Amino acid sequence: MASIAATHLSTTPAHAHHVENPPSTVFFQNCKSMEQLRQLHAQTIKTGVISHPVVQNRIMAFACTNESSDMIYAHRMFDTIPEPSVFIWNVMIKGYSRINCPEDGVLIYLAMLRRNVMPDHYTFPFLLKGFTRDIALEFGKELHGHVLKYGLHSNIYVQNALVSMYSSSGLTDMARSVFDKSCGKDVVTWNVMISGYNRIKQFDESRRLFNEMVEKGVLPTPVTIVIVLSACSKLKDLETGKQIHKYVRDFNIEPNLVLENALIDMYAACGEMSVSLQIFENLKRRDVISWTTIVKGFANSGQVDLARKYFDRMSERDYVSWTAMIDAYLRMNRFKEALELFREMQASKTKPDEFTMVSILTACANLGALELGEWIRAYIDKSRIKNDTFVGNALIDMYFKCGNVEKALRVFSTMPQRDKFTWTAVIVGLAINGHGEEALGIFSQMLKASIAPDEITCVGVLCACAHTGMVDKGRKFFAEMISQHGIEPNFTHYGCMVDLLGRAGHLKEAYEVVQNMPMKPNSIVWGALLGACRVHKDSELAEIAAKKMLELEPENNAVYVLLCNIYAACNKWEKLRELRQMMMNRGVKKTPGCSLIEMNGVVHEFVAGDEAHPLSKEIYLKLDKITSDLKYAGYTPDTSEVFLDMGEEDKEVAVYRHSEKLAIAFGLISSKPGATIRIVKNLRMCVDCHRMAKLVSKVYRREVIVRDRTRFHHFRQGSCSCKDYW
Repeated sequence: MASIAATHLSTTPAHAHHVENPPSTVFFQNCKSMEQLRQLHAQTIKTGVISHPVVQNRIMAFACTNESSDMIYAHRMFDTIPEPSVFIWNVMIKGYSRINCPEDGVLIYLAMLRRNVMPDHYTFPFLLKGFTRDIALEFGKELHGHVLKYGLHSNIYVQNALVSMYSSSGLTDMARSVFDKSCGKDVVTWNVMISGYNRIKQFDESRRLFNEMVEKGVLPTPVTIVIVLSACSKLKDLETGKQIHKYVRDFNIEPNLVLENALIDMYAACGEMSVSLQIFENLKRRDVISWTTIVKGFANSGQVDLARKYFDRMSERDYVSWTAMIDAYLRMNRFKEALELFREMQASKTKPDEFTMVSILTACANLGALELGEWIRAYIDKSRIKNDTFVGNALIDMYFKCGNVEKALRVFSTMPQRDKFTWTAVIVGLAINGHGEEALGIFSQMLKASIAPDEITCVGVLCACAHTGMVDKGRKFFAEMISQHGIEPNFTHYGCMVDLLGRAGHLKEAYEVVQNMPMKPNSIVWGALLGACRVHKDSELAEIAAKKMLELEPENNAVYVLLCNIYAACNKWEKLRELRQMMMNRGVKKTPGCSLIEMNGVVHEFVAGDEAHPLSKEIYLKLDKITSDLKYAGYTPDTSEVFLDMGEEDKEVAVYRHSEKLAIAFGLISSKPGATIRIVKNLRMCVDCHRMAKLVSKVYRREVIVRDRTRFHHFRQGSCSCKDYW
């Protein structure tokens, strides 16, 4: 497209038609369709009145701006007019704006200038209204110069168009400059500017500008109220929200459904669900937005079952309402219910969008449901759902959390655009799957691409160093976090450093890191130290770490269990008995183990000692066979971490019934030979289950991937990626 500046700008007005006795145009008033217009057009040609400017104006106005407009027809008519008036040029520009063809609008404007037709105060509002962000960035400032050249900058409609154009293109400072210089702002000017700040998430400025508007005596419209209520919702500003609600009542502003929905949303966002629900119940008419807002309100307040109750009452649901309810389950870690709801959404024939897909991929990631995740990926491609960076990041996260490193990297390598979260997801994913060197390689690529790391990226780098035993590199990176990347280490970073040093056996140095922290250590840091004490059998330091953890989290039963295991591993039987007695006195119980395994798109859940599964009998028979086969390979049950006081035989039965063993047995009887078995466990794997999984991978020639609470374990040919440190 030619540059606007390259176009000759003449201020000579177009030749004006002058007809003393214009023919009657009443018959155009009843025209209802383009078909009727074509007939009338033919009649005007036949009668010879087509050359009359009034007739031309009527035909062009209908063809360009009517609901059944036809810009191709309009342009053909336009080309037959020797000297179009500024009115006709304007309706052509307006027509292209209406059908979202701003490039064509600019071309018409350029042609208008070349024909020495001077724009008027209608030209720029029509032209700028249809601008997309890209067109605004390309031509906006130059057209602003034209506004000044033709002396139209003081026209309120032109001012509003400029403010709107700059706001929608993200040039908020330019919009504000025009706004501040406007001598005759009306309520539309204020609305456009306030909305512009909302668009770039400067909600504080939206609120401040609204207050200034009221102080200057400009009466807000319902549109203004909706915009500012949206800002209050994002800011969770209940006080201002209440004042606006009072303003609506005091000035008798007619509350339409859009405004009432905005009030429901504001109160819900601020945690006032009783008020939000009261407004909702009093609505004379409700739409899908009203219902969805209430569902999201209850979901955000943690009342998921109540959110589902209102969701089930909805007579009409769109993809936004389905996604809101799915997200509600995700927020409460009820991933299986999220997937079940997605299946209902499919049955309802509601097409999901990319945000729904991200939510479902998140559920798949947390459940380790690789098969379903693969199906979702195919569904995205087949349904032509927008496969943007957010979807790509969710796919990477899903593959890594299902232990499929190769496919995660394949998605990463084919992504056309990557953001900070993409790089971070890959670094963290590689680190937790035991590919520390590769993670550091990706981090180097990230820096070369001039992508600045954030706090989570740094966690990934430190985890990579920890899981691969790169102590010196970890120390160096931790020291450079502030100087090189401007990131102040937080609790998680210190926990990573303690884990790094603890894994390598540097328990004294790890403890020094804890003692020298600039903030008081939290349970993450002490937990990392306690985990290192378990591996290296340091009961004295373990007691210190456990005591500190229990001071911070008295209800954390896992601390007691881990300390018991450490005492047992160190043969500290007297201390073990004392601790167990204390646990019994306090009613401490071990959290039951739970393991998830996906088979044929269905997620199966097992708890320790589970007999509820439909194939329970076959599972236990297979488990007997596995135990027998593994004993020939040198397996003996390790009962050192059994929690209860019981005989050795009973201890063997206890570890025999652990949830991951049941899941492995189910995986072996339900999948084809050679298929990978993937399990997600809620607790840290015990020593016996870890040993058993290693032998299963060797004896049955299967890759077994277990994601426990601490990390991933890739069992292949009798060894584990964690190198027996977890």
